[in-house]
Amino acid sequence: MMLAILAGAVIAAPADLTWLSGAWTHEKDGVVTRETWLPPLGGTMSGAGQTNRPGKPARSEFMTITVGPQGLTFTAYVDGQPPTPFVAIPSDPGSAVFENRAHDFPQRVMYRRCGENLCAGIEGVVAGKPRAEHWTYVRASAAE
Repeated sequence: MMLAILAGAVIAAPADLTWLSGAWTHEKDGVVTRETWLPPLGGTMSGAGQTNRPGKPARSEFMTITVGPQGLTFTAYVDGQPPTPFVAIPSDPGSAVFENRAHDFPQRVMYRRCGENLCAGIEGVVAGKPRAEHWTYVRASAAE
Protein backbone atom coordinates (compact mmCIF):
# COMPACT_ATOMS: atom_id res chain seq x y z
CA MET A 1 0.00 0.00 0.00
CA MET A 2 2.76 2.46 0.92
CA LEU A 3 4.57 1.72 -2.35
CA ALA A 4 1.43 2.63 -4.32
CA ILE A 5 1.18 5.95 -2.48
CA LEU A 6 4.84 6.76 -3.08
CA ALA A 7 4.63 5.78 -6.74
CA GLY A 8 1.75 8.19 -7.37
CA ALA A 9 -1.65 7.45 -8.76
CA VAL A 10 -2.74 6.78 -12.30
CA ILE A 11 -5.83 8.64 -13.39
CA ALA A 12 -8.45 6.04 -14.23
CA ALA A 13 -11.03 7.94 -16.28
CA PRO A 14 -11.56 11.22 -18.12
CA ALA A 15 -14.05 12.14 -15.36
CA ASP A 16 -11.03 12.45 -13.03
CA LEU A 17 -9.80 15.32 -15.24
CA THR A 18 -12.73 17.74 -14.98
CA TRP A 19 -10.24 20.37 -13.74
CA LEU A 20 -8.76 20.43 -17.27
CA SER A 21 -12.06 21.56 -18.84
CA GLY A 22 -12.32 25.08 -20.19
CA ALA A 23 -10.62 27.55 -22.48
CA TRP A 24 -7.02 28.43 -21.66
CA THR A 25 -4.53 30.89 -23.16
CA HIS A 26 -0.80 31.62 -22.88
CA GLU A 27 1.03 34.61 -24.40
CA LYS A 28 4.79 35.12 -24.53
CA ASP A 29 7.01 37.10 -26.91
CA GLY A 30 4.12 37.65 -29.36
CA VAL A 31 3.26 33.94 -29.52
CA VAL A 32 -0.32 33.12 -28.49
CA THR A 33 -1.14 29.53 -27.56
CA ARG A 34 -4.73 28.53 -26.81
CA GLU A 35 -6.12 25.23 -25.63
CA THR A 36 -9.76 24.33 -25.05
CA TRP A 37 -11.01 21.14 -23.37
CA LEU A 38 -14.63 20.00 -23.28
CA PRO A 39 -15.84 18.39 -20.05
CA PRO A 40 -15.87 14.57 -20.05
CA LEU A 41 -18.87 12.99 -21.76
CA GLY A 42 -19.36 9.30 -22.51
CA GLY A 43 -15.84 8.43 -21.37
CA THR A 44 -14.11 10.95 -23.65
CA MET A 45 -12.63 14.42 -23.34
CA SER A 46 -11.98 16.35 -26.55
CA GLY A 47 -9.58 19.25 -26.91
CA ALA A 48 -8.27 21.64 -29.51
CA GLY A 49 -5.10 23.70 -29.49
CA GLN A 50 -3.92 26.59 -31.62
CA THR A 51 -0.57 28.39 -31.69
CA ASN A 52 -0.12 31.69 -33.51
CA ARG A 53 3.37 33.03 -34.18
CA PRO A 54 3.80 36.45 -35.78
CA GLY A 55 4.21 36.16 -39.54
CA LYS A 56 3.51 32.42 -39.65
CA PRO A 57 0.37 30.37 -40.30
CA ALA A 58 -1.49 29.17 -37.22
CA ARG A 59 -0.73 25.61 -36.09
CA SER A 60 -3.70 23.58 -34.92
CA GLU A 61 -3.94 20.32 -33.04
CA PHE A 62 -6.80 18.18 -31.83
CA MET A 63 -6.62 15.90 -28.80
CA THR A 64 -8.71 13.27 -27.03
CA ILE A 65 -8.45 11.58 -23.67
CA THR A 66 -10.12 8.17 -23.55
CA VAL A 67 -9.78 4.84 -21.78
CA GLY A 68 -7.98 2.46 -24.12
CA PRO A 69 -6.58 -1.07 -23.82
CA GLN A 70 -3.47 0.24 -21.98
CA GLY A 71 -5.42 2.60 -19.72
CA LEU A 72 -6.17 6.29 -19.87
CA THR A 73 -4.81 7.56 -23.19
CA PHE A 74 -4.14 11.07 -24.51
CA THR A 75 -4.11 11.01 -28.33
CA ALA A 76 -2.76 13.93 -30.38
CA TYR A 77 -4.00 14.55 -33.92
CA VAL A 78 -1.55 16.85 -35.72
CA ASP A 79 -1.84 17.71 -39.42
CA GLY A 80 0.36 15.52 -41.59
CA GLN A 81 1.02 12.94 -38.87
CA PRO A 82 -0.75 9.77 -37.77
CA PRO A 83 -2.63 9.96 -34.45
CA THR A 84 -0.13 9.66 -31.59
CA PRO A 85 -1.23 7.97 -28.33
CA PHE A 86 0.34 8.71 -24.93
CA VAL A 87 -0.64 6.48 -21.97
CA ALA A 88 -1.11 7.83 -18.42
CA ILE A 89 1.68 7.07 -15.96
CA PRO A 90 1.66 7.56 -12.17
CA SER A 91 1.61 11.23 -11.19
CA ASP A 92 0.79 13.49 -8.28
CA PRO A 93 -2.86 14.21 -7.41
CA GLY A 94 -4.17 17.10 -9.53
CA SER A 95 -1.77 16.17 -12.33
CA ALA A 96 -1.96 14.08 -15.47
CA VAL A 97 1.19 12.74 -17.15
CA PHE A 98 1.03 10.76 -20.40
CA GLU A 99 3.98 8.99 -22.01
CA ASN A 100 4.97 7.43 -25.34
CA ARG A 101 8.67 6.57 -25.27
CA ALA A 102 8.58 5.38 -28.91
CA HIS A 103 7.52 8.81 -30.24
CA ASP A 104 10.16 11.19 -31.65
CA PHE A 105 9.19 14.34 -29.73
CA PRO A 106 7.59 14.79 -27.35
CA GLN A 107 7.71 11.56 -25.37
CA ARG A 108 5.76 13.03 -22.43
CA VAL A 109 2.70 15.32 -22.17
CA MET A 110 1.85 16.83 -18.77
CA TYR A 111 -0.98 18.85 -17.26
CA ARG A 112 -1.55 20.10 -13.71
CA ARG A 113 -3.55 22.76 -11.97
CA CYS A 114 -1.50 25.69 -10.69
CA GLY A 115 -3.96 27.50 -8.47
CA GLU A 116 -6.43 29.15 -10.85
CA ASN A 117 -4.13 28.47 -13.81
CA LEU A 118 -3.31 25.40 -15.88
CA CYS A 119 0.32 24.35 -16.22
CA ALA A 120 1.21 22.18 -19.21
CA GLY A 121 4.36 20.84 -20.74
CA ILE A 122 5.96 18.48 -23.18
CA GLU A 123 9.29 16.75 -22.66
CA GLY A 124 11.54 14.31 -24.42
CA VAL A 125 14.87 13.79 -26.10
CA VAL A 126 15.91 15.24 -29.47
CA ALA A 127 19.24 14.23 -31.03
CA GLY A 128 20.28 12.71 -27.69
CA LYS A 129 19.62 15.92 -25.73
CA PRO A 130 16.77 16.61 -23.30
CA ARG A 131 14.19 19.10 -24.56
CA ALA A 132 11.21 20.59 -22.74
CA GLU A 133 8.56 23.22 -23.36
CA HIS A 134 6.27 24.50 -20.60
CA TRP A 135 3.26 26.81 -20.54
CA THR A 136 1.24 28.45 -17.79
CA TYR A 137 -2.25 29.02 -19.16
CA VAL A 138 -4.77 31.45 -17.72
CA ARG A 139 -8.48 30.93 -18.15
CA ALA A 140 -9.54 32.68 -21.36
CA SER A 141 -12.27 35.29 -21.22
CA ALA A 142 -15.51 34.71 -23.10
CA ALA A 143 -14.50 37.46 -25.57
CA GLU A 144 -11.38 35.64 -26.82
